[in-house]
Amino acid sequence: MPSPPPRTAASHGATPTVVDGHAHVFLKDMPLATARRYAPSHDATPADYLGLLDAHGVTHGVLVQPSFLGTDNGYLLSVLGTQPQRLRGVVMLDPATDEAQLQALGAAGVVGVRLNLMGQAVPDLDAPQWQRFLARLAALDWHLELHRQAADLPPLIDAALRTGCRVVVDHFGRPDALQDYADPGFAALLQRAATGRVWVKLSAAYRNGRGSQVAAAERTPALLQADADAARRCAQQLLAAFGPERLVWGSDWPHTQHQDMTDYGRSLAALADWVPDATQRARILGATAAELFHIPLTH
Repeated sequence: MPSPPPRTAASHGATPTVVDGHAHVFLKDMPLATARRYAPSHDATPADYLGLLDAHGVTHGVLVQPSFLGTDNGYLLSVLGTQPQRLRGVVMLDPATDEAQLQALGAAGVVGVRLNLMGQAVPDLDAPQWQRFLARLAALDWHLELHRQAADLPPLIDAALRTGCRVVVDHFGRPDALQDYADPGFAALLQRAATGRVWVKLSAAYRNGRGSQVAAAERTPALLQADADAARRCAQQLLAAFGPERLVWGSDWPHTQHQDMTDYGRSLAALADWVPDATQRARILGATAAELFHIPLTH
C-alpha cells in the first residue's frame, strides 16, 4: 500500500511554514467539463503560481481542482508530481472511485475531495454510496471540501460528519451578501465549530460581497468598504467560534471572474485585517494548515 505524505515534522532553523490553502492552476485550452459555469480566458500556470509563493514568502500551496475541469484531475496531478514537497492537492471525484485509485491519489499528494456545488443540484450525502465514500475519505484522513451558499451547508456538513470525515468549508461559508454574519446558514456553520471536525477557509471574501454582484463601474468606494467591513465581521465571528486551530487561509489565485478586484498580495494582506493578532495568523498559516493538509511543519 503506498504511504501517504508525512503528516508533520520538525526542522529547526528552517523558514517557518506558511501555507496557501486554496489556489488553482489550469490552461485555457484544456478540455472543459460539459456542465460548467465558467470557461477561463487565460492561463494560470504552475510557474506563475510558484513565483507568487516565492515573492510573498509562502512555503507551500494547496491546489484545488477547478470546477470547470470536472473530475479530470490529470493536470493537477501532473503539477503535484513536479513539487511533491511543496504542493498538495484537492481533487473532484465520483463517489464510485475505488480504493486503489484513492490510494494512488494519496501517494501523489492528494489530501481531500472537493464538492463545488455552486449552481449545482445538492447531492444527498446521506445516500449509501456517499456515506461509504466519505467513510473511506475519513479512513485516509482526507477532508471533504464544501463550496455552497451558507443556507444549504448545514445538512451537507452534518451528513459528512456522520461518517467521521473532516469537513472544510470554502470561502467563509458563502454568507448572503445582504446579511453577512446574520445569515442563518452562517450562524448554523458557527454552531458546527463545537464538533471539532469542521474547518473554514478565510478566502475570497470578494465572492461574498455586493461588489461582486455589480459591474466594475458601479463599485463605489463606499460599497467596497461596506464589503470589507462585512468580511471583517464574519472573520471575527469565525475566529471566536473556531479559533485559529480550525481556520486556514487561501489566496483563491488566480481569482477567477474577480481578477479586477484583487491580486495575490492583497489577498494575503487581507488576512491581517481579518485576524489582527500575529500569533493567531501564524497558527492559521502554519500549524493548522500543515496538520490539515498533511504538510511537514518547520519552525
